[in-house]
Amino acid sequence: MTVITGYLSAAEQAVTLMARPDVVAAWQQPSALPEMTTGALAGHLAFQILSVSAALSDMTGSDSTEPPIPLLEHYERAAWVGAPLDGEANAGIRARAEQYGTDGPLALVARARAALAEQRGELAKRTGAEPVMLSSTGWALRLDDFLVTRLVELVVHQDDLAVGLGWPTPEFTDEAYDPVLLLLARLAARRHGQGALLRALTRAERAPGAVNVF
Repeated sequence: MTVITGYLSAAEQAVTLMARPDVVAAWQQPSALPEMTTGALAGHLAFQILSVSAALSDMTGSDSTEPPIPLLEHYERAAWVGAPLDGEANAGIRARAEQYGTDGPLALVARARAALAEQRGELAKRTGAEPVMLSSTGWALRLDDFLVTRLVELVVHQDDLAVGLGWPTPEFTDEAYDPVLLLLARLAARRHGQGALLRALTRAERAPGAVNVF
């Protein structure tokens, strides 16, 4: 099992989901997320795939010596984590999503599908240990860790898209789901404490009210 395999699986699933007729028909309608249309949410999903293409392109010929930071530290530094809905970080994310969504469903799906097809060949050449410089943040991650950040987005937002259309949560492969589950569990434990997470999973009678990560 590799993170690369899991990412490719979840990305393919996302493209298939975005192309469904129900999603296309609801493109201009509100999604399950505040202040985002279905088209914008699909745009945000597509961005996760396109950002991998950008990262792989930047890796080619890069002479950066910036050492990768740990994955948990990435989320500690991220400006959007814990930021208010109307804050600059989240407003910027929504604006970018809307921009991608304005391409329309056919163009967006075609763009994401083409990017994913190219990535299959490029990722086959990688071990997952290569450093990836994130131009949007100013720090680097290991390729595997970067792909886990994309997996979280792809898995969580496929659920958001499904909920907005009254569908059940999609089922993901173990390769796609397990890295997301592990990361979210570690982030939840760091935020709420190991005991809170342990009780939420095993002792309903003394579980905390919430162990949410974001």
